[in-house]
Amino acid sequence: MPTIRRSTSPALASIALGAALLAGCQTTDMQMGSQSAKTVATGSAAGTASANTSSSLERCAAPLGTVSLIENQSAGWYTILRNEYRLPPTANLLRLLVQQSNCFVVVERGAAGMNAMSRERQLMQSGEMRQGSNFGAGQMVASDYGLSPEIVFSNQNAGGIGGGLGGLVGGRYGGVISAVGGNLQTKEASALLTLIDNRSGVQVAASEGSASKTDFGAFGTVFGGSGGGALGGYTNTAQGKVISAAFMDAFNQMVVSLRNYKAQTVQGQGLGGGGRLSVDGAAPPSQTSAPQPVPASTQPRRNQKK
Repeated sequence: MPTIRRSTSPALASIALGAALLAGCQTTDMQMGSQSAKTVATGSAAGTASANTSSSLERCAAPLGTVSLIENQSAGWYTILRNEYRLPPTANLLRLLVQQSNCFVVVERGAAGMNAMSRERQLMQSGEMRQGSNFGAGQMVASDYGLSPEIVFSNQNAGGIGGGLGGLVGGRYGGVISAVGGNLQTKEASALLTLIDNRSGVQVAASEGSASKTDFGAFGTVFGGSGGGALGGYTNTAQGKVISAAFMDAFNQMVVSLRNYKAQTVQGQGLGGGGRLSVDGAAPPSQTSAPQPVPASTQPRRNQKK
């Protein structure tokens, strides 16, 4: 009687493993507040109150002033953010982080928000609003500071290790291992934040933050798109999650510095009075200061109708 040899090929073993993994997959119901869909900027904020915020976010005991978000929408990084990554403006993300931290009170200066406020005032002036709507002048809050974000770089694949793994193993299994390692992709991002005093134009603070995340999606390549490819969805983690983490890191760095803030001074003179690095023939530096407000008692009174 002939002897029957049993041999298991790598292909059959791969198919069996893929089938076993897919056997446990099933369609799930909609999950509100899914942890896998969140970024580090999560939760909510209302006034000084916040809920479900990230434990990694730095916080302040009391606001340091009012702030508005300033995005350079003509910059190259902003074009990539919107056109390539299809992400919303960074101001939306930073608004949440800033209010949750309680370090600043956010005031609206975006084009859409300013247009909406102007529209309400136009309706008031047209007489269409109800009496007592109170959209008169003199109610807008000044922005003490401007917070400007910038993405220094954002890399969707900072490097894989597939070739190295396949080279170490070699042989007929080297290609499979190369495919596995080739799907180990590291997403990286680095972000900058600058805080400007709107009255003087002086830079108050600046910070840099970074974040990285390694995604693994080997099954989609090894088993093909119709088999284990569904398990490789983790490689589709939005680059926006890494960018969000980089901005949170930058904001945290800034808050830590602001807790120990001390204004820069130029010895012997005010800011902008000529500086201490004088050049030949230049006028001597002078003491500068902001104009002092005129006391109310000395201000000329307006003519009152009798």
